Amino acid sequence: MTQTVDSPTTVDKQTVGKQNMASRKVGFISLGCPKALVDSERILTQLRVEGYEVAASYEGADAVIVNTCGFITPAVEESLSAIGEALEATGRVIVTGCLGERPDKILERHPKVAAITGSEAVDDVMMHVRELLPIETDEFTGVLPVTASGMRPERENTKHGDVFAPTIKLTPRHYAYVKIAEGCNHTCAFCIIPKLRGLQVSRDAGAVLYESFRLIAGGTKELMIISQDTSAYGVDVRYRESEFQGEQVRAHLTDLAVKLGEMGAWVRMHYVYPYPHVDRIVELMAQGKILPYLDVPLQHASPRILKLMRRPGAGKQLDTIRRWRGICPELTIRSTFIVGFPGETEEEFGELLTFLEDARLDRVGAFAYSDVEEADANALPDPVPEDVKQERLARFMEVAQRISTERLAEKVGRVMDVIVDEFNDDEGDAPGTRLIGRTKGDAPGIDGQVYLFAGDFAGGVKIGDIVRARIEDSDEYDLFGEVVERPEWKPNVPQLGHFGGH
Repeated sequence: MTQTVDSPTTVDKQTVGKQNMASRKVGFISLGCPKALVDSERILTQLRVEGYEVAASYEGADAVIVNTCGFITPAVEESLSAIGEALEATGRVIVTGCLGERPDKILERHPKVAAITGSEAVDDVMMHVRELLPIETDEFTGVLPVTASGMRPERENTKHGDVFAPTIKLTPRHYAYVKIAEGCNHTCAFCIIPKLRGLQVSRDAGAVLYESFRLIAGGTKELMIISQDTSAYGVDVRYRESEFQGEQVRAHLTDLAVKLGEMGAWVRMHYVYPYPHVDRIVELMAQGKILPYLDVPLQHASPRILKLMRRPGAGKQLDTIRRWRGICPELTIRSTFIVGFPGETEEEFGELLTFLEDARLDRVGAFAYSDVEEADANALPDPVPEDVKQERLARFMEVAQRISTERLAEKVGRVMDVIVDEFNDDEGDAPGTRLIGRTKGDAPGIDGQVYLFAGDFAGGVKIGDIVRARIEDSDEYDLFGEVVERPEWKPNVPQLGHFGGH
């Protein structure tokens, strides 16, 4: 879906014609979830392929693309604010992403945007960029995606960017998000993702595997597998087979996980619904094939509230979690919950707290319910007063924090693998003395961190290295320790360039 808006800011073609068409700079604002971040990477990649430069600030931008989030009210407001800021700074703004599926909402606040496209609309965005900022292309100096033998499908599929996976990343080199499907088939009462992004459309397994292969070959050590419902991967295409390096691989989560696990990188699963076949995924974790980590959006524990939410597996979560931990005792489980859903009683909120105590989830996030425009939950009776929602949220997080503290304390004294994300040196430290990283049980940006002294390895550890560290202390969310080993990293994928053994 694309909507072009005629306005004085759209484009003054005479002025544009006088500008230097060989050098166009486009600013970019990426908002929302990791799934939207992957869309941003694809747009940025195409911008560079076509010869556009990416501006680091408003001052250097001829136009700005804003990739928006439209899921919950605070995210909508953040997106609208970003659009307004970009308009004020440059006068030329192309809006894309989830909020772009609701153009009236954008135009009501910002009628002078140049164009509006929906989510995952790389082609539409680029069409408007070309109209807004014409550029002279050079067939000899244009930027092209880099590939090597064995890194591309034999038969290319144009859906979801599979003609070329992103070559420009918005994450550090050592980790990346890999999106395996778009859209969602669920009808959760609080969610409008199917309205914004449509029903589920899975990528072929071959396309996902070739993208992952290329990323690892380029030095990526951690792949985060994402979609709206990762467990349902392949359902919409009836688990069809596709080619990967001469083999046929089903578009099924277990088959995909097996092949990803063979590449030798960390593989982390996000947004996994508790379907029966997830047991097989947990078995792979117990075997060390993929990371023992599951991000499972449970949302609540009361069977009645889960039914009102139209969530699958109502009342079975605790049994499932116990079964998974029986298969893989090292499993880290993260989840998110909504408190104050319409009709939630104090007793039902108490069921949620009891579930937390029993499940002892490692990582937990929570939100106070808020109406989402066009969501069915808005019409439910007995809304919970705002002050009650906030009071319940505080009580929920108090319990979650205590459990997190206790779970992390159990790790003190252990030696664990840690991937290094950044340096944390004090002013008087020698370079590389203090490090910040994550264990296999921590996803970037949402989970805890490990604060390390490099000790004898100071100056020898690089960002992206995977080290062995002895855990010496812990608090509510983080671990503290010291590096004891810097093993060589040897993936089962040939490395491009000279990255060394780490």
